[in-house]
Amino acid sequence: MDSDGTQDARATHATPVPRTRSAVPPMPSSPPGVDGSAFLAWLRAPRPQAQPGVWRFGHVPRPDEEPERIPARQLLSGALIAFLVGWLIWSLLWNGYLGGWWVLPLELFTPDSWRENNDRVGNAVLWYTYYTLIALVIMLAVGRLGRWGEVWRRFGPPAWNRATPTSERPPTPEQDPATWPGMRAAGAADAAERLARDARSGQMRDVDYARITRAWQGVHSGRHDLATFSGAVLKDGAAACLHPSGERDLPSRSARHDLVSGQVRLGTTADDPRNPYAYRGTGLGLGPDLLATSLLAVGPAGSGKTGTVVRPLAESLCLHALAGRAAVVVVGAAGAGLGPADGYDVVVRIGNPDSVYDLDLYGGTGDPDEAAAVLAEALVGDLADPHPGSDSRRSTTVLAQLLGPFRAVHDRFPSVPELRQLLDGSPGALDALRTGLEGTGQESLIRELDARERQSGHPGDVAAVLADRVALLDRPAFAGFFDTSGQSRPFSLKALDHPVRVRIDLPARGHAEASRMLARLVLAQFTASVAVREDRSLFACLVLDDATGVVTPEAVRGIQRLRSGNAGAVLTLRTLDDVPRPLRGPLLGSAGCRMALAGVTPWDGQDFAEVWGKEWTEARDVTDRQIIAETPAGKALHAVRRVITGKAPTARAVTVRQVERERWSASELAHGVPAGHAVLSLTSVQGEHAPPLLVDLRG
Repeated sequence: MDSDGTQDARATHATPVPRTRSAVPPMPSSPPGVDGSAFLAWLRAPRPQAQPGVWRFGHVPRPDEEPERIPARQLLSGALIAFLVGWLIWSLLWNGYLGGWWVLPLELFTPDSWRENNDRVGNAVLWYTYYTLIALVIMLAVGRLGRWGEVWRRFGPPAWNRATPTSERPPTPEQDPATWPGMRAAGAADAAERLARDARSGQMRDVDYARITRAWQGVHSGRHDLATFSGAVLKDGAAACLHPSGERDLPSRSARHDLVSGQVRLGTTADDPRNPYAYRGTGLGLGPDLLATSLLAVGPAGSGKTGTVVRPLAESLCLHALAGRAAVVVVGAAGAGLGPADGYDVVVRIGNPDSVYDLDLYGGTGDPDEAAAVLAEALVGDLADPHPGSDSRRSTTVLAQLLGPFRAVHDRFPSVPELRQLLDGSPGALDALRTGLEGTGQESLIRELDARERQSGHPGDVAAVLADRVALLDRPAFAGFFDTSGQSRPFSLKALDHPVRVRIDLPARGHAEASRMLARLVLAQFTASVAVREDRSLFACLVLDDATGVVTPEAVRGIQRLRSGNAGAVLTLRTLDDVPRPLRGPLLGSAGCRMALAGVTPWDGQDFAEVWGKEWTEARDVTDRQIIAETPAGKALHAVRRVITGKAPTARAVTVRQVERERWSASELAHGVPAGHAVLSLTSVQGEHAPPLLVDLRG
């Protein structure tokens, strides 16, 4: 067994993208020793269940509510005062200033013979024991009043021990993931022993562990044969079940990943009163369980969307693809910094003559109606609202009237120049199709051409709008792209059934409108492809670095359907003004994870504040009322106090009430988020929620 069914991904391209291959990929954090101790320590690290978004690697859970914490100065001063009071009481007792009543218990409960002077040793032991008992009672009383226990926990050896790392005992073989206990229990003890030996010798890495775990899950579920799997592991060890590319890791990593929990760390939740206590100071980790609800990030240029959000997520998804867990498509402008080309299986550089791969304009489908619907969404989806003549349904009908007859005659879809001629109503192109259809018994397709000719040139015909949009792709820069004759290597999003890593570079410079149209095309093809996948255990994700001009009514509906297909999308915007006003609310509602980065405008903040809603909070109103003295002594005392403090004596009244306030107001989002930070809310596929959290993306 060479893979867990992922080898079929080779069909997505003819030759692999050139890359440098490392026989031993690096570890996720620090390099391991020759004995694999670093890998074993990483694998055995605790990963307790936590709330959505908490970085689980080495996480120490905290209580949901913040315990009452006394300020250090108040705590230490109270402990010192309690000690002095206890010392004073003891001094008064010892010197007899409080009388002899405190020795009455000794006289009542002991015989007189014990206190006689003829037994000096016994008498001394008795009295000093009693003194010690009294001193202990005083110490316990003043220690409780002075909170000495809290002082010990906060400043004593317990606090020192928490700051000092301690070595834990190794787990038992039944609990040690490095020994593969599940595999042993299922009868594959030889394979488990081979993997354990590779782990101890330093030949296994985090991607290897995740990949083999994924393959073993296929065996456990019955999709693969146990004997074939065991044979592959015994032969190749940690290199078994390789990704079709043959890679065991990415060429480089810029973020911190944990492939056991499936998370990538994006930063640290700020220690801020507006964050729930359980989240303060914890790492922020995102995985497929959160990305499957889709993520929308909004922030101005330079706020860190690409470097601190998009690239770490794309890198994490590529690692998941190498482990056979995910398929990822990353779309952005050329040179946007979305990771090196060696980290992807397919790199489509639209407009670059050196590109090895082309983009299939029709999404790899052979159905003219499906191809027409996807292409219409790309061409005029953004014009559906303001342009009455560009309705998507009528555009789909027009394209279907041409694509069906053309495919029937040529056994392929038209290229960009051919499609432009058909939409322009060129008599020669339409007559050629009619001639090719005559005598073939396809009268229904001939009627489609007749209907197209009757509608051509009439008011309300959308063919002219479609032709103008297709003309944006019929440029010299794209002359070698979108070929349908079979001479190029087109990539189709139908390949998302396999753990493929794809990067699509858009020609944003000089072709901004064409780039937005191609981004809509990729999004439409992605939502259509994931809906018909056979193997939905493979997580599919589209990462769109700039979604300006991409959000359409159909795109919002498609994003809402992704969760049911184990798929998600990551979209970034500079401002919500790039989305039509009627679609802003539905877009924010369809994304389960929403992020507002530092520098958003107040009107963008208002949209986020509305979708995040309100919460009940405790409001404290403090009123200072001046105290009026009525007696001469009181007036004199107030005068002295005013001279010392410079303020008139006042009495403070505190009123506590429950009020409903916005979790984050528009003003706070626009002016209260520090640079390098963001406010992020999360929703998992299980329906768990995390409230808006202030996150330091630089941590």
